[in-house]
Parts: sequence; C-alpha cells; structure tokens
Amino acid sequence: MDESGKVYLLSHVHHMAEEDGMIRHFADPDDFWADEEGGDNVKHLGVYSSRELAQERIERARTLPGFADEPNCFSIEEAVINEDQWTEGYVTAY
Repeated sequence: MDESGKVYLLSHVHHMAEEDGMIRHFADPDDFWADEEGGDNVKHLGVYSSRELAQERIERARTLPGFADEPNCFSIEEAVINEDQWTEGYVTAY
C-alpha cells in the first residue's frame, strides 16, 4: 500500500460473450467490462501495493497459457483501504 492508502486490484477477462455476433475486447488499458452471464471468465490475479508491481504481474501473466490468448484484457483498479465503495442500499428485481 502506498502512503495514500491505495492498493491496486488486478483482474483479467477472457472474453467469450458476443455482442452483435462479435467477441468484444478491451478498447483501452483499464477499460474493464465483462459479461459473465454471456460467458466471459473474470479472474482476480491479486492485490498489489503499487501500480508498477501490478504491471510487472501482467507482464509475467502474459507468458502463461490462457492469458497469452488475451494479452490486453487486464485491468488495474485503484482502491483505498478502509474506504466505503458502496454507500447506498439496493433493490433486487425478480
């Protein structure tokens, strides 16, 4: 964790969900989206104390089976320790 209390959450998506007959991938770095109901497979690779360490993990993962097939579908999300992320209630529609 850096001095501001931030950590970096690293995820990867193997895209399988189709949109208009095509499988869509991330357009930009950290452009995270996934349709797990449509077949996308999300993997959380870890939590890192710096963006640089998360980026180093991406470079190592890109050499591994599966990850090498989707080398640009990694996402680094910044989070602050002890900070509420969801501050309101929710409604479930059945």
